[in-house]
Formats: sequence, C-alpha cells, structure tokens
Amino acid sequence: MIKDECFTLYNGVLIPKIGFGTWQVADGEVAYEAVLSALKHGYRHIDTAYAYGNEQSIARAIQDSHIDRKELFITTKLPASIKSYEGAFDYFNRSLKNLNTDYIDLYLIHAPWPWEEVGKDCTEGNIEVWKAFVELYKQKKVRAIGVSNFHPEDIVPLIEATKVKPMVNQIRYFIGNTQEKVTTYCQENDILVEAYSPLATGSLLNNEILLKMAEKYQVSLAQLCIRYCLEKNTLPLPKSTHEERILSNIEVDFTISKEDMEYLDSLKGIGPVRYLRS
Repeated sequence: MIKDECFTLYNGVLIPKIGFGTWQVADGEVAYEAVLSALKHGYRHIDTAYAYGNEQSIARAIQDSHIDRKELFITTKLPASIKSYEGAFDYFNRSLKNLNTDYIDLYLIHAPWPWEEVGKDCTEGNIEVWKAFVELYKQKKVRAIGVSNFHPEDIVPLIEATKVKPMVNQIRYFIGNTQEKVTTYCQENDILVEAYSPLATGSLLNNEILLKMAEKYQVSLAQLCIRYCLEKNTLPLPKSTHEERILSNIEVDFTISKEDMEYLDSLKGIGPVRYLRS
C-alpha cells in the first residue's frame, strides 16, 4: 500500500511517499485534531513550517498518538525572511523546541527570498543559511536538508559554495502546473521534488475534465490529482481538516494509464499559477 512506501533520498534516508500538509491549518484544536486523525489513518510524514504557527499543536498530536518517534518523518521550514547563519540556528532551535523533539527529519529553506519581497536576489544570504543547514546535518540534528520554492538558479550557488546538494525541493505542483524546468533539473540531479498544493489549493476540485477521468477510475478527483503527482515521481502533500478526506487522500493505490497521463500532462493553465519571480 502507498502509505507504507517510501522514496529514498540521495543520502539513503527513507521518506514516506505521501506527506500530510498543514499549511493554513489553524493552530490549536484544528491542527491538533487534523494531525491526530492523519496519524490514526496511516500517515507517518507530517509537513509543517515555523511560519505556519502550528508546530506546538502538531507536537501535541504526535505525543498523544503514542507512535514511536522513529516511525515518523517530520518536516519543518526556516522562515523565508531569515537569511543569516546565526538566524538559521536560532529558528531551527525554536522549531525543535516547538515540536518537542531531539531532531528534525527534513529541514527546508522556506523560500529563496522573504515573502514580502518575492524575486529579490538573496543569494549571499541563502548561502549563509545553507552553510548552517550543512552544519546541522553534520551534527545529526537533521536527517536531511533541502529547499522550497527554489529554481535552478537559486540552487546552483548553494552547491558551488558547499559542495552539498539539497536532498529535496518542495514546490507548488499540480496537474496543469508542473514547473517543468525546475522539476527536470531536480530529477536529473537526484533532488526529490515534493508537490505542495497538489489540488491547486482546491481550485481543481470542480474541473469537469478531471471529474470525468476520476469517474473512469472510480476515485475522487482529489485522489486522481494526488496519484498524478506520484506517477510523476513527486511526493504529494495533500491537506485537509476533514477526517473522511484525510483518509481518502492516502487511499491512492491505483495506476493511471500511460495514455491518460499523457493527456493530463497536456493540460495547461487549468489551475491558478503563481509566478514566484518578478
């Protein structure tokens, strides 16, 4: 079953093939109940970020699940505005405390620039942050390190400065918006692509073309979208706060035919595209 399958990062670390996303999941009981439900239904990969403000609620859900920490894969992210070596260590330790754990499985730079300055050249700051990430990795405080929303031109300077490639790049990825340039670069360089917003933040859920194909496979439209990401060798991060959808989103043990994948690949612009470059 897909919930028991993993990708292998280039450093040998296993990462569950589906993660439970928590972006825009409100702190407190909403986040707590959603994560507790996800863990109950077999998710073992939880994705959060310091900026989401829900790390403590996630930690409480993990504790109350009584699942051995070694069975879990926890991802969190450095705030996009932090672009210094010291700041990276500071916020890493804040997340570590919030999540009530001794280590993080995957730590990501949330974006190559502050969100209020999209497109700004922060190359030097990103290099300093990446040096801190490499040090955290060497200290075994993290099992894997990576980036989010990075393009090849953002990644190359990190590698040149440290000789260490990101193990993951988490990007906005869904049917009709597969960021082909970024995805091709990452997959050719053994960097796993994680697909956030695999349902285009819900905007694909009423698409008539996709609804028709989902009916063909006797699955929900959400399941079709999530399976598409898996067929593209990316790791989807579906999000929901409703238990029945949380369960449904991990029940994707079917295969999309080659012909249907080619058709889905041909669809462009069916969901909102955010251009993260000025």
